[in-house]
Amino acid sequence: MNAKYSFKENKKAFLAGLKDGFPIGLGYFAVAFSLGVLAKEAGLSAFQGFLASALCAASAGEYVAFTLIAANASYLEMAIATFVANARYLLMSCALSQKADPKMPFIHRPLSAMYVTDELFGISIAREGFFNPWYHYGGSLTAVPLWAIGTAAGVIAGNILPVSVVSALSVALYGMFMAVFIPPAKKDKVIAGLVVVSFLLSYIASILPVISNIAEGTRTIILTVIIAGAAAILFPRKDEEEVNANG
Repeated sequence: MNAKYSFKENKKAFLAGLKDGFPIGLGYFAVAFSLGVLAKEAGLSAFQGFLASALCAASAGEYVAFTLIAANASYLEMAIATFVANARYLLMSCALSQKADPKMPFIHRPLSAMYVTDELFGISIAREGFFNPWYHYGGSLTAVPLWAIGTAAGVIAGNILPVSVVSALSVALYGMFMAVFIPPAKKDKVIAGLVVVSFLLSYIASILPVISNIAEGTRTIILTVIIAGAAAILFPRKDEEEVNANG
């Protein structure tokens, strides 16, 4: 199969992407609404929240960015923390590049990489055959706008709803992150232990005399690098082939 698909094939893939991306977009809207409440608390307008989500489209990255904005962190701290939070997308992009036809025009690579989210990556990597960028474009065209609109709606709601309701909605985002790490933590004791260690070290760093004076964003970056690095050295992940060979 050649990457230079016919117009009919590209159209079919694009429409399939639109269809598969819509339910993802509905889920994005609900999550982004809570993210928008956080953006409002950080001082962003509805348009700024919309633009941030349209250009970034990463819940963890935006959560970190909005939190650091609220903490008056520097641009450098925000850039580094966002890079760390979004580092997993580098691996996803590499995986998609391995699925792409070598003859695929280069322009499709940066365009496709713009919106490699967890869910869009999932539906694209699971599709049979070579990676068709038009399928990915279709999924992005329905999912990402709903993500951005949801963020803007959250900002608007944060400006209208009572403070008590806004505070309750802002907690929903923490629930989303708990839903991310609790399932793998239940299956893997190492991950569960690392989660506990992360909470503990984060708390200790916030009360120690010298370390607590460091900006919150910088502390987060330092702890992330130290804990992730130590985990990679002490508990290296086995390759799937190695696991199968060992039974």
